[in-house]
Amino acid sequence: MKIIACYSNKGGVGKTATSVNLAYASAHAGKRTLLCDLDPQGAASFYYRIKPSRKLAEQAFFKDVDKFTRAIRASDFDNLDIIPANMTYRDFDIFLSRMKNSRSRLKKALSALHNEYDVIILDCPPNISRLSENIFKVSDSIIVPVIPTTLSERTFFQLLDFFKENKLNKKKLLPFFSMAQKQKKLHKETMARLRKQYKRFLSTPIPFSSDIEKMGIHRAPVLSYAKSKAAAKAYKALWHEISNKF
Repeated sequence: MKIIACYSNKGGVGKTATSVNLAYASAHAGKRTLLCDLDPQGAASFYYRIKPSRKLAEQAFFKDVDKFTRAIRASDFDNLDIIPANMTYRDFDIFLSRMKNSRSRLKKALSALHNEYDVIILDCPPNISRLSENIFKVSDSIIVPVIPTTLSERTFFQLLDFFKENKLNKKKLLPFFSMAQKQKKLHKETMARLRKQYKRFLSTPIPFSSDIEKMGIHRAPVLSYAKSKAAAKAYKALWHEISNKF
């Protein structure tokens, strides 16, 4: 079982759209896939038409294996299940601070699914917290969307500094360019410069696209309703690039 986190310490960078489409691509490739929505806003769950989970209230996510597994919901697509979020997830850091071995609690929860899934994709909230530290520890790879702009670049290097300061494995970090507009000089120059500064940037950029924005209307991944469009092809290529690193 491989665990892939889609994470950024900055909001609004296309993290959830990426999680939703990578989960679909994984399932479509024949992998038994679980999308775990860790963001209390529950956008990933919304895109897959899954209602918030009432069973995983408060500390049950980390402490009650039966409730955890019973909260899993089937999606409308083969090989793809969802653990939906709810608003109590906003207090995850409070719950974790009260638990022993708090930085390993997410790993313990997900280990119960070891024989059930080939791939688990985590859609993560945009902050650096106790939950984030759990995510950094349990993930095999951490996919980081970076918009080729100054603020997004800045937060990415803040993330690199956090990994260095806390002696975390930076090789887990696989950044890629999100909402890229190659016709913009700033985007083009920023992408070229960052690729030189950090060699582990994935080669596939995800374009800024109205097809991605329409996910909220269709409540489905781009790959399911606009598979011939550039955005869908980019997500498919991104998944192929990530999966080849397993």
